[in-house]
Amino acid sequence: MHEILSFWWILAVLIPLIFWKFTLRFFFGMVIIPEDKIGMVNKKFVLFGANRTLPDGRIVATNGEAGIQAQTLAPGLYWAYWVWQYEIIQSKFTVIPHGELGLILAKDGAPIPIGRILAQGIPCDNFQDAVTFISKGGQKGRQAAYITAGSYRINTLLFEVQPVKMTRINDNAVGLITTLDGAPLEPGEIAGKTVPGHNNFQDSELFFSNGGQKGRQAQVVLAGSYNLNPWFVNVEQVPMTEIEIGHAGVVISFIGEEGKDQSGAEFKHGNIVEEGQKGVWQKTLDPGKYAINTYTMKVESVPTTNIVLNWATGRNESHNLDGNLSTITVRSSDGFQFNLDVSQIIHVPATDAPKVIARFGSMQNLVSQVLEPTIGNYFRNSAQKNDVISFLSERSERQEEAKGHIERVLDEYNVHAVDTLIGDIVPPESVMKTLTDKKIAELQKSTFETQKNAQEQRKLLESATASADMQKEVMKSEQEVIIAERRADAKIKTATGDANAKTINAKADAEVTTLNGDAVADRTRKIGTAEADVMKLKVGSIGGDGYTRMNIAQYLAENKIKLVPEILVQGSDGNGGILAGLIGNEMLKDLMNKNKEKEASTDKAEVKKEDEKK
Repeated sequence: MHEILSFWWILAVLIPLIFWKFTLRFFFGMVIIPEDKIGMVNKKFVLFGANRTLPDGRIVATNGEAGIQAQTLAPGLYWAYWVWQYEIIQSKFTVIPHGELGLILAKDGAPIPIGRILAQGIPCDNFQDAVTFISKGGQKGRQAAYITAGSYRINTLLFEVQPVKMTRINDNAVGLITTLDGAPLEPGEIAGKTVPGHNNFQDSELFFSNGGQKGRQAQVVLAGSYNLNPWFVNVEQVPMTEIEIGHAGVVISFIGEEGKDQSGAEFKHGNIVEEGQKGVWQKTLDPGKYAINTYTMKVESVPTTNIVLNWATGRNESHNLDGNLSTITVRSSDGFQFNLDVSQIIHVPATDAPKVIARFGSMQNLVSQVLEPTIGNYFRNSAQKNDVISFLSERSERQEEAKGHIERVLDEYNVHAVDTLIGDIVPPESVMKTLTDKKIAELQKSTFETQKNAQEQRKLLESATASADMQKEVMKSEQEVIIAERRADAKIKTATGDANAKTINAKADAEVTTLNGDAVADRTRKIGTAEADVMKLKVGSIGGDGYTRMNIAQYLAENKIKLVPEILVQGSDGNGGILAGLIGNEMLKDLMNKNKEKEASTDKAEVKKEDEKK
């Protein structure tokens, strides 16, 4: 034990080496701040000097007073921060993630002036220089300034950091801004005036320095992400104002300077002003999307195409301007009450749209204040001037009269009446029954007349058919008569021709006969003369008796006179043999006659051939 105690000095050396941090911290006041941390100092006491205690109302020391020190310790090695006098509080850097911003709440500083809710900004290296912040008059409370994404060495004993999300305005939306701090609005104004330079309300100090006012702002922010301090501004997202095709947007501005009326002396129902002034703007918005502040301005969409309004229960157009219109009930002069549907077509020119809105405020007011009473009263008055039957039968005339009257009325309101159409008319059931019975009777009468006419036409048709059938026979008879006459004429002409031909032939035959006779006579004469000469010679040679006998023999031979019978009939009895002989004789004569006829026909044929040859 004595030997162990003899090496006490070794223990005295080893113990400080083993517990070197404690040794350095306790005996030398050493403090080591890591590279990712910050050291915040709390000075426990000050024994000597003028700045031993903090001034009243202060919680952070800037001049070495006892208490929380504004000055922080950056990463590194520090000495003389004795453990009994200083408390070193280490904390990690303040980190603001991407897409967020850090709101700052100062726990010490000058008080915020009355009327302000946010502290005035002081250049202090994004709140990392607390000494400068305090010494230059930084104000306690919520700060208008903020820190963006990144890492900061901020004294969290002085500044409380609250991360919040960035403000994002969606597509097709508009951000309406309400500032919570700034100068008060001027009397009569509902929105703060537009000030430049604050980068869409992201730089509150410039907003304040340029005279920005608290409350609703005329300026809006469009789609995108913004570093907006929610202690400074409230953002309300509304859809962009869309003007559809076939419409004109009439702008009614609630802010701006008082403008000069542009509507003219004849228009006495409101002021029409230039763009940017308070009132109804003369310039309309064309179809498209617009970033309109719906708090400071109102846009009335006015259809510039034809608008159809229906006075018919349960039938409305897509624009719904006729949503409150219903079927018109009227009473005729003869006391009948009936309903009728009416459709009115109107057109509002784009150039007259501001006047219509200045006069009525909206298209719905135009319908309810002008069109509904005008059209309803007109048809009620028109019905009272006519009985129900005439109103029904003279519907087209009533429609034309209504069109002219309504057109004149609407012209006074800068609205063009395109057409007025009467739809369904629903008269009382009793009247309808009377009209139906009358119509049925008229139809029956018409049917009977038609049937009668049909029967008469049928009679005429049958008569015409019979006449046509007889006409066929008549025509056939006439044709036969004509044919017979033609045939008779032909026969007459043929007979005349034959007669003439025969006459000519007869004359020719006579002449031929005469010539032939003359020729034959001459021939005969010459032959006779020759024969006489021959006869004289014969007589002279044979004598007169011999010549006579010769002529008789020749005559008998030429005439074939038989001197001896050709048939010899013999029999034992006298009757049968004679009869047989007679029959045979007759048969012989018949054969001889036939031979003579053949010879005669042959001679004629020869004569005819000779004539033809001549």
